[in-house]
Amino acid sequence: MTQGSKDKYTDKQKRKAEHIEDSYEEAGVPKDEAQARAWATVNKQSGGGNRSGGSGQQKSSKAKRQSREGSSRRAAASRRGVSRKDSLQEETVAELRRIARAKDISGRSRMRKAELIQALQKAT
Repeated sequence: MTQGSKDKYTDKQKRKAEHIEDSYEEAGVPKDEAQARAWATVNKQSGGGNRSGGSGQQKSSKAKRQSREGSSRRAAASRRGVSRKDSLQEETVAELRRIARAKDISGRSRMRKAELIQALQKAT
């Protein structure tokens, strides 16, 4: 599948993107920008193409939901003006451990929430 191809999206995802695109165009957003925003929204909501072989098939529905929840929590915190340092307080221990794992922080599985936050702040 080439980049930009929508072959791996379901008909429902395509309809959703088209509806979102139309809404943006009605609001005065240029067609190219409206299309990009619409597909970004569909990807964020569903985790990519859900047909066989699509990138959305790589994650379980539970993993997709958790990714969206964490992302939306961080986005809401930034809209409220909460700095990244403060937003770590709002993350769950599981999400903090996931971030710590990505940063290769040793001993993370034995750390409590406050220790994880402190280690992540040092690593940044």
